[in-house]
Amino acid sequence: MGVEFVTVGMFGGMIVLLLTGLPLGFVTGIIAVGFGLALFGPASLFLIANRIYSFYNEYVLVAVPMFIFMASVMERSGVARDLFRAMHVWAGNLRGGLAVQTTIAATFMGAMTGIIGGEIVLLGLVALPQMLRLGYDRKLAIGTICAGGSLGSMIPPSIVLVIYGLTVNVSIGDLFGGAVFPALLMSGSYIAYILIRCYINPRLGPPAPKEERDVTLREKLALLSAVGLPLVIVFAVLGTIYLGIASVTEAAGMGALATLLVARIRRELSWKMMRDSLQQTMSTCGVLLWVSFGATAMIGVYNLAGGPAFVRQIMIGLPVSPIVVILIMMLILLVLGMLMDWIGICLLTMPVFVPIIKALGYDPIWFGVLFCMNMQVSYLTPPFGPAAFYLKGVAPPDISLGEIFSSMWPFIGLQLLALGAVIAFPQMVLWLPGLN
Repeated sequence: MGVEFVTVGMFGGMIVLLLTGLPLGFVTGIIAVGFGLALFGPASLFLIANRIYSFYNEYVLVAVPMFIFMASVMERSGVARDLFRAMHVWAGNLRGGLAVQTTIAATFMGAMTGIIGGEIVLLGLVALPQMLRLGYDRKLAIGTICAGGSLGSMIPPSIVLVIYGLTVNVSIGDLFGGAVFPALLMSGSYIAYILIRCYINPRLGPPAPKEERDVTLREKLALLSAVGLPLVIVFAVLGTIYLGIASVTEAAGMGALATLLVARIRRELSWKMMRDSLQQTMSTCGVLLWVSFGATAMIGVYNLAGGPAFVRQIMIGLPVSPIVVILIMMLILLVLGMLMDWIGICLLTMPVFVPIIKALGYDPIWFGVLFCMNMQVSYLTPPFGPAAFYLKGVAPPDISLGEIFSSMWPFIGLQLLALGAVIAFPQMVLWLPGLN
């Protein structure tokens, strides 16, 4: 059986089975076992099991449940709400100020958790009603929350970057460092877009009423304490990594401990919070594990069949410049992002793409950040953009799924512009890791 047939059969079969409604983890597992038996016989089952064990035997993988636990505790505490309140007061009479501070709050939350679901739900519960009450343009309000909430996939400590680093065996600390400036570029572009649109048309984002802004300086300074506790959590994770105090796994444990301490200081820590947070962590990790089982097995069989070498030969042999090959990969990732979950895309494509990247002379750290930015776009793009469904679950009933998706296009455009900027200027990614 030729490698060309294996390539078409495996990935064509995956698309067909996905259209039947089977979960991705089962689809990739079925294909891995089926093609493994057909190509290599029963011995392939031992090879598949060994590959899965090798992937999950990585010590740094312990960081994943820690980061998810942090997000679960933060979602149930009032830190984010207080942070939002403080920024709302300090925004004053700025046009579009509430949308701007929503983006800033989302950036802080992304640096504390690294996943997006809880951020969008929380912002949908806290920020969306406030913006609608003030008469904000509905599409601007919806797009701000979905785009801002998706920053958690990009801002360290990002689970996407952790899984990428594990998959292609590169430094997760360097990935975190490389993602800082692109993440701030995205956040800053959202803020600039909001301010420009509201400056041109003030009715899109009116300021809060005067009575809400009439807060004494002493009260404003007191509200700044809401910013201090999130900074403790951010330092516990990112500060310890960048200062060389802790590895990524150790920093994840310190972040989880800092989150519990903050909840305890705020007198919000309870057995119910712990139980619910642990249950959510186990449930989320279970989903990640099942998807990883199947994808790791499938790409293992494809490796044995000579698939990566076949794809590498095709891509490198194209009569185009290397940057065009990069753009082709970006297009493939964008299309896959409309149809699949990020972890499946990472485990299925990165073992094939990254060797090509290295052969072309590019840095896998830079490509990892590009992949992460691409996956952030996938959170917003129809038909399966998760951000839309997260927000729909908490939005007022009169906001339809179609309206949510239509609100995202300007922000998708900003994401693509930022992606293009990082492709054009790799030093935006490589400068900070290069200081180590």
